[in-house]
Amino acid sequence: MKIKEIMDRLHKYVKIPVKNPNPFRVLITTILSQRTRDENTDEAAATLFAVYKTPEQIANAPTEEVEKLIKKAGFFRVKTKRVKEVSRIIHEDYKDVVPDDINELLALPGVGRKTANCVLVYGFRLNAIPVDVHVHRISNRLGLVETKSPEETEMELMKIVPEDYWLDLNESFVRFGQDICRPIGPKHEECPINDLCDFYRDMKK
Repeated sequence: MKIKEIMDRLHKYVKIPVKNPNPFRVLITTILSQRTRDENTDEAAATLFAVYKTPEQIANAPTEEVEKLIKKAGFFRVKTKRVKEVSRIIHEDYKDVVPDDINELLALPGVGRKTANCVLVYGFRLNAIPVDVHVHRISNRLGLVETKSPEETEMELMKIVPEDYWLDLNESFVRFGQDICRPIGPKHEECPINDLCDFYRDMKK
């Protein structure tokens, strides 16, 4: 199966780091990641969690202070409102424990399927397929799917990707998308899976 060959090769190319799951940090970081670059997300999250570490602390933090801490993530006023409200709900309704149920996660303000699935995968190590711009782009370029939206891509990938690969798929595709299969100027000649890529094959015709 094509997807198995792709994942096996990417596992050799992309080293998946061992992380200590922290569902709350994953949740807040992924909210901050919406419509911003990965490096800006990482910087904003690190700055925020250096000062405030728990749902209660973020919920009760001064709005202006949170805005200043996460400014690098962009849309910082909207995101401040969201992370404070989500933190309040996690503190008050869930006693500081992030739920591991996708429907409960989706009910949180500002949480869509990508964010919810990121929490399941990176926070709880539960099988899910978070689909961001990298996963959506690469899946279509490879010819694994023909979809118009990340949500469609997720549903199609769930049908064709064996569950053994779900946990690592997002990390593998994101790192691969940042380094090789970039939105503009993909490095076709360095690509370890170019012989499996519909986009590369069509480009060479």
